Amino acid sequence: MSDRKSRQILRRAKENNKDAILVVTGCYAQVAKEELNKIKDIDIILGNAEKKDITKYVEEFISKKEKQNEVSDIMRQKHITEFETTAYTDKTRAVVKIQDGCDRFCSYCIIPYARGRVRSRTIEDIKNEVEEIAKKGIKEIVITGIHIASYGKDFKNGISLIDLLKELNKVEGIQRIRLGSLEPTIISEEFMKELIKLNKICDHFHLSLQSGCDSTLQRMNRKYTTEQFKKSVELIKQNYPNAALTTDIIVGFPKETKEEFLQTYKYLDEIDFYKMHIFKYSPRKGTKAAVMDNQITNSEKERRSAILIELSNKKQLEHNKKYIGKTVEVLLEEREDVYIKGHTTNYITVYVKNVKDNLENNIVKVEIENTYNEGLIGKISKM
Repeated sequence: MSDRKSRQILRRAKENNKDAILVVTGCYAQVAKEELNKIKDIDIILGNAEKKDITKYVEEFISKKEKQNEVSDIMRQKHITEFETTAYTDKTRAVVKIQDGCDRFCSYCIIPYARGRVRSRTIEDIKNEVEEIAKKGIKEIVITGIHIASYGKDFKNGISLIDLLKELNKVEGIQRIRLGSLEPTIISEEFMKELIKLNKICDHFHLSLQSGCDSTLQRMNRKYTTEQFKKSVELIKQNYPNAALTTDIIVGFPKETKEEFLQTYKYLDEIDFYKMHIFKYSPRKGTKAAVMDNQITNSEKERRSAILIELSNKKQLEHNKKYIGKTVEVLLEEREDVYIKGHTTNYITVYVKNVKDNLENNIVKVEIENTYNEGLIGKISKM
């Protein structure tokens, strides 16, 4: 679906400006060079390793008027060559990419072939960037990457994600450190023992589950069982009692029977996530899952997706209701209608009433009065 949408946008771009130089780069270009070559409107195709040199290829195209096609083997790339610029969200939050690539090779995923092997930035490089972010007055950073649990795996000095977090926790001005999607296997007693010492870590954990059925997880080539995942969740709740747990779930994976789907439903109900992001399985050319037998029909995927979305909405509302009458700390981010919207440390959206101007990017205490949309609504506490 995403590939088809990408092709539609590419054609539309050229229709909107016939004189433009049309460049396609990134993951889609990396894994679908032959497919893109068939689209005559594309002038330049660049892989992930080449995109940093986009201006050079554009200049060559202008001088030669010949189609440029440079997509090297990303799997051979062993070291970091460049990283995207840090992204800022509403001037209150910065997204910091710490690594690229993935070595997990889940059967449904094309990312290892598109992004290559795990390659990590040095702690010094990341810390310098975060210090610059702090100077801009940004109070919260989000640690992201393709597979952040693998951070440091490519180093020979034993450095890991927890070592990086210890250093970032020292940066003055940064008040919140939010972790991106985590592989559940990183959540061990040793990891949590060190993490809980870091006062800036947010109590929001996104653990990518994908299925609540062991047979399905095995076909997906996930590296854990439902029992192991449950133990990771228990460790988080023991150390962070107010933690909000979110996850990703794929429905309609090849060979997923109705009984297996029911197992997933019961498991999700038991784990009690704050929110679940539900995705209908979509075959990706070049992956093992795409050629598996017993592909599930689209109508059945739709049915199963609707059931889990309903469960997710129910769980989220139940969690939100627990905060009515309580006071929470909110980082105010942006105005929305008559409110200022922000988030708690555990990433619950809060709408705050009667707030004066110029309070964005401030952390305030908010008395929660009720649920609102997918989050909460309240007023600034007088405390």
